[in-house]
Amino acid sequence: MRVACEKYVTTALILASLSVVTSVNAQTAAEFYQGKTITLIVSSTAGGGYDTITRIVAKHLPGHLPGKTNMIIQNLPGAGGVVAANAMYNLTERTGLSIGIMQVTVPFEPLIGNMNAKFDPTKFGWVGSPNAESGVLMIWHTAPALTLKDLQEKEINMGVESMTASPAVYSRALNMTLGLKMRIVPGYMGSSSVMVAMEKGEVHAFANFYNSMMSVKADWVRDKKVVTPVRWGPKVPNSGSDVYAEDIINDPKMLAVQTAVSATLALGRPFMTPPGVPPDRLTFLQKVFAETFSDPAFIADAEKIGFRDIKPQSGPDLEKLIADVYSQPKDVVDLLKYIYTGEKN
Repeated sequence: MRVACEKYVTTALILASLSVVTSVNAQTAAEFYQGKTITLIVSSTAGGGYDTITRIVAKHLPGHLPGKTNMIIQNLPGAGGVVAANAMYNLTERTGLSIGIMQVTVPFEPLIGNMNAKFDPTKFGWVGSPNAESGVLMIWHTAPALTLKDLQEKEINMGVESMTASPAVYSRALNMTLGLKMRIVPGYMGSSSVMVAMEKGEVHAFANFYNSMMSVKADWVRDKKVVTPVRWGPKVPNSGSDVYAEDIINDPKMLAVQTAVSATLALGRPFMTPPGVPPDRLTFLQKVFAETFSDPAFIADAEKIGFRDIKPQSGPDLEKLIADVYSQPKDVVDLLKYIYTGEKN
């Protein structure tokens, strides 16, 4: 009788244990997020473009999540975004409750040999991006060269913050792939000081995000104070007859280089999770972020800060963009290293 009771108790405990396991396993990703707190990690300081768009996401994302979900924003700046990427890859929990937004150049830091980049971008869980940027070359109307043909023959000065800042990267890429003669002049305190220098005649040009230009200097275009002879990156709506670098480069290697550089623009404002987040939760996050980016209320708030061309990129879109760049042959990668660092091998 005692043996029979022990067998019964043991069987009951096993069944109870299996019931608990089954209940846990049956929990959907949507159910997991109910009542939880999501931390959005921003790889830059408060007040900048990445931080501002993240706060708009934090405002609208809960409306696409089940139940009451809390949102926390944590700014983790440093090394151009590398500090946050390292933390996301190596330190954070992997439940899907930590989501980062990265500067667009960060995923390619390991590729160009940055020894401080302790992460593999192909292993992040890419969630999505609200937009895809395009680049534009702005030249002051009194510059000695205004057309692409003239820029291949005459030198103009390009104002930049540093030799590794994005405008410098884009300038070296255009010089290489289109044969332009832009002299890069570092030392300016960001885009606003470069634009003041353009008005004073200190420098002639600036390589900028199109959305950024149209949000702060649309009058320059309207009043013909600048010409924009070339764009690069994803084509955006209403770009009219603008010339895109990718459409006029004939050399296959140079086209591969320019396409790889433009991938940083195609990433837009990319959100990601650490590696190892359960696949169903990553898929769920990709879905609710896509819904948020298409939400008219989100779009209206984004347009207020200059995001005029919302073109959501899916997580798989971002993953493919990064994988394509990392699959380039060594000779292309060597050229990319020079473009990003300014240092020849």
